[in-house]
Amino acid sequence: MRAFTLSDFDFDLPPELVAQHPATERSASRLLDGSAEPTVDRIFRELPSLLRAGDLLVFNDTRVVKARLFGEKPTGGKLELLVERVLQGDEVVAHMKVSKKPPVGTTLAMVGGFSATLLGRWPEEDGALFRFRFESPSGEDPYALMARCGHVPLPPYITHTDSTDDESRYQTVFARVPGAVAAPTAALHFDNALLGELDARGVQRANVTLHVGAGTFQPVKTENIAEHTMHAERYEVPQSTQRAIAQTKARGGRIVAVGTTTVRTLESWAKSGEATGDTRIFITPGFAFEHVDLLVTNFHLPKSTLMMLVSAFAGYERVMDLYAHAIRERYRFFSYGDAMLLARKNLTPC
Repeated sequence: MRAFTLSDFDFDLPPELVAQHPATERSASRLLDGSAEPTVDRIFRELPSLLRAGDLLVFNDTRVVKARLFGEKPTGGKLELLVERVLQGDEVVAHMKVSKKPPVGTTLAMVGGFSATLLGRWPEEDGALFRFRFESPSGEDPYALMARCGHVPLPPYITHTDSTDDESRYQTVFARVPGAVAAPTAALHFDNALLGELDARGVQRANVTLHVGAGTFQPVKTENIAEHTMHAERYEVPQSTQRAIAQTKARGGRIVAVGTTTVRTLESWAKSGEATGDTRIFITPGFAFEHVDLLVTNFHLPKSTLMMLVSAFAGYERVMDLYAHAIRERYRFFSYGDAMLLARKNLTPC
């Protein structure tokens, strides 16, 4: 097998193809069906016709929190926090965007009438993130404070400020467990009508949880991709989902992962044997998939770990051909963009 470098996952993307807003209807986005030859241009609501009774769709039920918060230092300097994780005792872990870092012990005045005291770095003394304690006169916990005072943490390539529309559309219709700072975007295409049609066709559904972190947008900076350090994300595979996967395999059904976050969760569980924990799994060409047969995914950033994941799943040449097709046909890219359906390399089409 060839040795891949970072440059192998680069491609030229016209900037106008980066979707700034979602499709008018969730299931009206486009779907590039790359699960078999020939490739077919479809509409997302056609997905049920590509599946069969007995298949299992696995979704990530994480809920995006309004994790972007603004405030100022005692000196008056402005700053921005992006809460990555809520700990115990009103403590949070966050990225801090500020011209000059305040010293440990500084209490920040946050927009919305609460305070954030800097306790130190995280997870180590020289860690990249910062640990804060939130305090509110009304006793609100961090989730309540983010819901009241925060902003939707839109990806860096979306240029408009968050709106009421983003609050609903940068969230899946089945979002349940709060904790993500980025949406599991492949699942944004599903609406209740589409879920009902899948149920009517006998396609089963199950959930996992992976709280997507801001590290999902972290660029790979090393040409030797093996030198890249992955960010950590929390995940859980419920026992009900474990049973559903075993039953699906026993009856000859296919496991259909909705999004790369679901792939990361299922394959982390397969590799570690742990159904809950933190994962730093880095999936690159040559990876041996144990659970996932089909993948519903959006189009990803050049040179990203997600480009490497889908290339590992469907084959590098196949994925690059599909991306070239998508650019020629003016598909919309990234979080608010269109989707594609991929089959695992060497999986026999049905």
